[in-house]
Amino acid sequence: MVSSPARKDREVVPFEVGDLVALRKPHPCGTNEWEVYRIGADIGLVCSGCNRRVMLERPLAQRRMKSRIPVAERLRL
Repeated sequence: MVSSPARKDREVVPFEVGDLVALRKPHPCGTNEWEVYRIGADIGLVCSGCNRRVMLERPLAQRRMKSRIPVAERLRL
């Protein structure tokens, strides 16, 4: 029996509804900022520029994410 190579343990990002997320590539409207509107196995995002809604699988959203501003921190500002 051949053992498979160890899989990288990725840190799970604690997404919350209302978080602002910057993705690596910009949306065609020109912005790269998105707001989380739904969480689960898929992450629901709303574009801050044109209000387009998209659903990304959680691992894909984590890979494409550049930065995250939690909703609690955003409300304090």
